[in-house]
Amino acid sequence: MSNCGSSEQPQVLMLGEIHHANDVFDGLCQSVCVKQITNGTRGQFLDDCGSGTYSNVVAIARNVDSIRFTGRFDSDLIAKLPSSVKFICHNGAGYDQIDVKACTERGILVSNTPFVVNDATADTAMLLLLAALRRAWIPQSAVRNGLWDHTRPLGRDPKGLTLGILGLGGIGSAVAKRAAPFGLKLQYHNQSPARASAMSRLNLGNDEPKYVTFEELLRTSDIISVHVPLSDRTRHLIGKKEIDMMKENIIIINTARGPIIDESALVQGLERGKIWSVGLDVFEQEPEIHPGLMKNENAILLPHIGTATIDTRVSRLADMIFESALRKFQN
Repeated sequence: MSNCGSSEQPQVLMLGEIHHANDVFDGLCQSVCVKQITNGTRGQFLDDCGSGTYSNVVAIARNVDSIRFTGRFDSDLIAKLPSSVKFICHNGAGYDQIDVKACTERGILVSNTPFVVNDATADTAMLLLLAALRRAWIPQSAVRNGLWDHTRPLGRDPKGLTLGILGLGGIGSAVAKRAAPFGLKLQYHNQSPARASAMSRLNLGNDEPKYVTFEELLRTSDIISVHVPLSDRTRHLIGKKEIDMMKENIIIINTARGPIIDESALVQGLERGKIWSVGLDVFEQEPEIHPGLMKNENAILLPHIGTATIDTRVSRLADMIFESALRKFQN
């Protein structure tokens, strides 16, 4: 499979299955020596790192699902990596699975694929938003059980409602572009207002999102869509206190990271009727989902499929990670 000669040859370590873009991966294997791991345990991986098994690995390419058998690339794992490792290429947006500070201290450069996921994730956010407005799970589950007219609740129209975008980065901006044609009023909160150049690229004219404080976004939005990265600062950024500040019948969408929202507080908000509905693609303890969400008919739930399109996974993410690994390897 890989272009491996002597045992001393520099190598790329691929962590995780290749479900798509096999031709791209085969091309990488033809160019450099590649080792691939698709299963095991964290303990085994740490032992192998310390035993010299990967002593010639220069670059590590990893898929998100590899966390199942390596665990998070935290400071303990980074400390065990052989000194030969100079690059980690992460196939996904965000760095919550990798301790970048620990990598920097070891002289390891880290790359990810932030921009290629924007469109697919924004599409998923809009899918969840529209479904949450209509509380779509109720009629869908009813019709699958042979029921019809008397099981259809009235939904809400997007036109005229205020969408609060929490994090107007690449994905948040892509959501703004998609939301404007539905007649939603747009506002956003970042740590600081977006630059004029970034706003002009949205090309929304009079529909340009308005900058508001975090508290104002909570108090005045009819819908809140979460698009901030997970960090110590944003973990449980939305909890009971924040939900209490929101409008009655608020709709909450999260396609970012589950732990940004306190899931227990979210369930309580749904159960007491403060929250109209939620649309979630990510969860605090995924793949485990809070039982209160599973049983609540006003929760639209997806299994973290934000980037799960053939176009994104094959044409964009895989190409970028393998090209990045090869480029790092050859430098």
